[in-house]
Amino acid sequence: MLLDTFVLLLPLFLLVAGGWLLGGRWKLSQETLLRVISDFFMPMLVFEALYRSDVSADMIVRLGLAVTFITLTLALAARGTASVTRSSWAALAMPVVFMNSGFLGIPLMDLWGGAPAMSLMIVYDQLSTVFLFTFGLFISTGGVNRRGFQAILSSPILWAVILGFGLRFAAVPVPEALLAAFEFGGAPAPPLAAFALGCSLSGSKLRIGREVVLGCVLRFGVGFAVGYVATLLFGITGLPRTIVIVAAALPAAVFAYVLPARYGATSAAPRDIVVVSTVLAIVTIPVSFTLAELL
Repeated sequence: MLLDTFVLLLPLFLLVAGGWLLGGRWKLSQETLLRVISDFFMPMLVFEALYRSDVSADMIVRLGLAVTFITLTLALAARGTASVTRSSWAALAMPVVFMNSGFLGIPLMDLWGGAPAMSLMIVYDQLSTVFLFTFGLFISTGGVNRRGFQAILSSPILWAVILGFGLRFAAVPVPEALLAAFEFGGAPAPPLAAFALGCSLSGSKLRIGREVVLGCVLRFGVGFAVGYVATLLFGITGLPRTIVIVAAALPAAVFAYVLPARYGATSAAPRDIVVVSTVLAIVTIPVSFTLAELL
């Protein structure tokens, strides 16, 4: 499992390394890159994936309750930790609350459990995406304020989530040619996000300070515990149970850095937590699977 995890993470490491090398050499504009990813490529990926999903309505509800519980509990844990340790709430919250359930979690579950596990992981990721581009935007813009509401209402990704879920459940037909175009256009979003993360590292040093250590502890340890409790609370058993527990303890999402950077955050801690937690995932992912099966 350690070797499989390393092989799975290798493309991510290569893309981050490419962004680091080329971002410094070519002086790429991070602001432009972030805007292109979050406002153009990602909405197409989200809409197409949501519309095509075939997971049952009952399981979607259970996963939705689990994702809600995990998101809010981790947000409270980050807030409490920041208050006690006098750390930055904004720096901790995004990488602690939002895990890499997309372009890491989805192929991971495909490797582990095949198509059934991957389908469930896609739904989990999409539900988490709803929070990422609503609640996450409030965090990224400094709280519940006018700017946060404006960012949410003007977010192409949020509208992609609403339309994807809405058209699917309303059984509104979407031309296959349009879905194929969205699938093709959305495919570059995760690789570009990893590349943007690498660009942010060019010209600066990775610092493993207190906030990074706290962020990784919360992301892995508390994330795993909260995922386990969520399966008990909402009666999630079998294959979905393992998926929820492991997903809650995945490394920080690349967009946990991309969104704060997109809206002007200056702290490097989210970026550093994403990088460090991704490297540690070579060990933490096999441990999460083992513990999930034992508990």
